Amino acid sequence: MNSTELTKKHWLLILTLSLLTFVLGTSEFVIVGILTEISSNLHISNAKAGTLVSAFALTFAIATPIVMSVTSHFPKRKWMLYLIGSFIILNALCVISTNYTLLLVLRMITAIITGVLISLAMIVASETMPVTKRGIAISFVFGGFTLANVVGVPIGTVVAQWYGWNATFMLTTFLGVLAFLSCYFILPSKLSQVRSSIRDQFSLLTHPRILIAFFIPALGFGATYAVFTFLVPMLEGMGAPNNSISLILFGYGFISIFSNILAGKIANENAMGRLRFVFLVQALVLVSLFWTTNDFILGLVNISLMSLMAILLTTSTQLYLIDLAGIYQPKATGLAASLMPVASNVGIAFGSAIGGFVYGQAGLMNVTWAGGVLAVCASLLTFISHFLDQKQKRSAI
Repeated sequence: MNSTELTKKHWLLILTLSLLTFVLGTSEFVIVGILTEISSNLHISNAKAGTLVSAFALTFAIATPIVMSVTSHFPKRKWMLYLIGSFIILNALCVISTNYTLLLVLRMITAIITGVLISLAMIVASETMPVTKRGIAISFVFGGFTLANVVGVPIGTVVAQWYGWNATFMLTTFLGVLAFLSCYFILPSKLSQVRSSIRDQFSLLTHPRILIAFFIPALGFGATYAVFTFLVPMLEGMGAPNNSISLILFGYGFISIFSNILAGKIANENAMGRLRFVFLVQALVLVSLFWTTNDFILGLVNISLMSLMAILLTTSTQLYLIDLAGIYQPKATGLAASLMPVASNVGIAFGSAIGGFVYGQAGLMNVTWAGGVLAVCASLLTFISHFLDQKQKRSAI
């Protein structure tokens, strides 16, 4: 797989990895849509059921880099198939789970497997594609998550409403089987395998360039979620009918598909140079909501632009972290591949927290300013990274 164009084998692998991330994304995000069914059935409060979401995200963020470091020498194909098989079993156990504690433990273990599989999918997509096509490949793999929010979560929610929340995990179990079969037949057997110590792996995190690159997507996602977390009350303030909010949110997710496509194009050439201005545009779009939401139509247009800007950073920052690891610690590319998904979860967590603080202290619409400031901070870090990249290139001449 070393041609300069994407062949049929390339596309089969891309679609297989995209299916895998779709399944993982559906399993991760669908819990939000079925929380009320879970709390009612297990006789717990909605707040307690919500810890299933936060525990998943926290476990994902903490455990993924550690497990990726410890298992960096594992054969990728066999390891991925083993993890997908474990994912199937865990989701099947969720179907028959009858209490909160068991469900929480199962979800936390699933979070670890999800984080590792996502990271491995990114590595496989990066190393098996022509260099000039890596951006397109990674954007498609990330597209699985986007599709999970747009298609997988609504379907899983409807299944829970009709047949109970346990049935939703029957759906994710079935999807896991499809992902396993697809990966079994399509994943190449000869994938890179690097032996390195835990010390070699984590030495990557001591390099300033890696830390800067990590906080770029963290701030970028934080900017979006400082506002997106409170999008429903914003829509209500705009006068959106209650029965139209779910449709608007579906439209938001649908538009993000195009954001994902554009992310691949941005990543193909001078990604950091382009992202400098992408974040500035994102800041302008977020701050503009402060005024445009006074008009329903203008507000919807602005929210659409917000969705379009939301994930333009994903592909570029994923590849950038892997490429930086190749320069500073080639034995730690597995750990590097896990950093972007971790950064996104960190960004979502602190972005929502900052938005919540601003909402409580200064009012709902001021969260748009918080989002704008975070986007500008992401832009500043990108300017620094781009400057250092150019300086390094000049010194190498």
